[in-house]
Amino acid sequence: MREKDTNARAVLPVTDIICIESFGHTVEIQTQESIYLATDRLYRLVGSLDPTSFLRISNSVVIATNQIKQIKPTLSSKFILTLTNGKRVDVTRSYYHIFKDHFHI
Repeated sequence: MREKDTNARAVLPVTDIICIESFGHTVEIQTQESIYLATDRLYRLVGSLDPTSFLRISNSVVIATNQIKQIKPTLSSKFILTLTNGKRVDVTRSYYHIFKDHFHI
């Protein structure tokens, strides 16, 4: 992967990952310090991660389950998550029950 701002190659420990987000063909891996661009597609990255530590919450977002700071339910069968880096992401309706089952909500 490469750092987004400097384009420098980087080796990133899995424990540093907060979330992975796909924007079309661009996949960003976010940590507390920086954003990195992945060379693989989102589905390939998800396949190589531990399913007990990472959870897909929409078609384009995967989060580290230990990096959730706040879970806010909405009326439309969704959750809004605030992550430890301050980023807010939505658990879409398609992944709502998977999220609830994972956290026993």
